Amino acid sequence: MSESSHTAPKQHVDAASAGGDDRRGARRGAIFIGLVLVAYIVYLVVTGQILEFAEAMSTVDMSWIVVACICMVLYFIFGVIAYAIAVWLDPDSPVGIRDLISVEASGVFFGNLTPMMVGGTPAQIYRLTKAGQPVGEAGATQFTRYIVFQIGLVAWGAILLAVRLPFFTELYGDMTLLCLFSFGGHVVLLTGLFIVCLCPRFVVRVAMWGIRFVERVGGGESDRTRGWRDYVNNEIYSFSDHFKHAAAHLSSMGITMLVTMAQLAFFYMVPYFVLLAFGKHDVDFISCLAAGAFIQLLSSAVPLPGGTGGAEGGFALFLGHFFGPSATAGYLVWRIITFFGPTILTAPLLGLRSAHHASIHARWNRLVHGGRAPERKKAAGAAGASAHDSARVAEASVPHRRPGRQGIRQTAGGITVSPKNLRRRSRH
Repeated sequence: MSESSHTAPKQHVDAASAGGDDRRGARRGAIFIGLVLVAYIVYLVVTGQILEFAEAMSTVDMSWIVVACICMVLYFIFGVIAYAIAVWLDPDSPVGIRDLISVEASGVFFGNLTPMMVGGTPAQIYRLTKAGQPVGEAGATQFTRYIVFQIGLVAWGAILLAVRLPFFTELYGDMTLLCLFSFGGHVVLLTGLFIVCLCPRFVVRVAMWGIRFVERVGGGESDRTRGWRDYVNNEIYSFSDHFKHAAAHLSSMGITMLVTMAQLAFFYMVPYFVLLAFGKHDVDFISCLAAGAFIQLLSSAVPLPGGTGGAEGGFALFLGHFFGPSATAGYLVWRIITFFGPTILTAPLLGLRSAHHASIHARWNRLVHGGRAPERKKAAGAAGASAHDSARVAEASVPHRRPGRQGIRQTAGGITVSPKNLRRRSRH
């Protein structure tokens, strides 16, 4: 039996048990981030850097800050577009554009406030189920989107490492090895994801072996291990089938990849425009782009909400040289634009819901064809009408015969056949 035949049945259950909106974790993350921000301000006051910070902020060109903010808005919009392409592949998907805005906002909000952004994925699956997608399909949609995003991260990392690693190695020495280790971690993660999608049977066997090992160590089967078995048997094949379905549409997958690469590019551009806002007009654009990518690689590997520690260290390592005395102010402005601002502004978008149940695929067809049915469907409809008319003419040309004379009669119990009358007809 082929692996694709193991498609899991659609599950119409609540996703809350699978993670849902991790509001408790997000609340803890928000408190932690708030304390870090307060500690940073106290540090500026105690060390006497608050005057330098105020002086640097007084010279900021706000027009470039606006451009940096526009980059973050475009980052969010391109994320919604990437989801829309994935949903468009399913002609019957009930998820609308406002639903997808809520999905992307959930990823930003819960991802920023949980360690290593682990809260983003279950929150996005939860939002997709609230929009009407079954849990299995929602998980597969999110899983495919996550894979494409990871491919974008690795692709950008490889390009920028090849172009600018010698520059940063000469500038910072062996410290840049941290970036290489982080990049290697993303490559390993992406490889594991591809194994899950392309070799589901192997993954299921390994997972079942692990579950049996846990049962032997723990003293037998339990409700938890049974839940693990159900999840492995249902979801692994579902994820694999949905990814293969998406990958089969090469044009759509290619467009999604380009959209994701553009989305990440807008995020990586923000440090460059912040530098321009502080009057640093002699900086190299590609180096700033590489610095933004390297900071992202480092901060995503730190197991603290918002990548706290990795963001500060990465900024000091890769951008401190460009900002010079304005590094403290530059860091806070960059952090506000890329982290604090998006986290606060996406909170009101979490509850957005589309007011209709028409699929994006159907709405796109109406938009493309100007409210008219596609020609293929119209031709099929015309052919069907013609065949129906021909059938009516043929039926009219046949003389009407009473059922009783054919050995067939209609009764309250249904249609019955009289063998005697049929034999009589055969003699004639």
